[in-house]
Amino acid sequence: MRANVNDPRSPNPLADQLPAVYQEDSFGLRFASGFDVVLGPLMIVLDCLDAYFSPWLAPEDFLDWLGQWIGAELDGDEPLEIRREAIASAVTMHRRRGTAFGLATAVRLAIGVTPEIIESGGSAWSARPLGPFPGNREPDLRVIVRVPDPSTINRVRLDAVVAAASPAHMPYAIDVIGTGGNDVLPV
Repeated sequence: MRANVNDPRSPNPLADQLPAVYQEDSFGLRFASGFDVVLGPLMIVLDCLDAYFSPWLAPEDFLDWLGQWIGAELDGDEPLEIRREAIASAVTMHRRRGTAFGLATAVRLAIGVTPEIIESGGSAWSARPLGPFPGNREPDLRVIVRVPDPSTINRVRLDAVVAAASPAHMPYAIDVIGTGGNDVLPV
């Protein structure tokens, strides 16, 4: 978290850059030091600007803006480390959207549990037309989340994550299963 700067003056005072004739004038030196106070915090930010665009180094209050800028799908109530990981992997997640790996990663980032994914699809290539289609003809996607206490899962958030990361127009079902028993709570 950023804090107040104890000495807001520029690390490179403007008075040192003035010609010698102005460095002898006390009013000119005081006038230039006023600019140092105003421009100092800006110079400090510019000196470490590259850290603002690294999700691992960016200040926490800048992190949410960075996530919105690159399209990371976050609610804003995730723990700090999860937000940083989601922002760091956002570009990769956009490339893998609609795949089983992308869906599993999105669910893991959202709720902290890697789900089991059962899908009906497949792909194949055939030299002759109208060859057999791999997998089931009816599209189907089932996401199974196993957690100790199913009541701790935010089902609305989980449904939104699965809807956003699953293949377009593919029906899906979500099962949240308690690992302590056979509690199956469909979402």
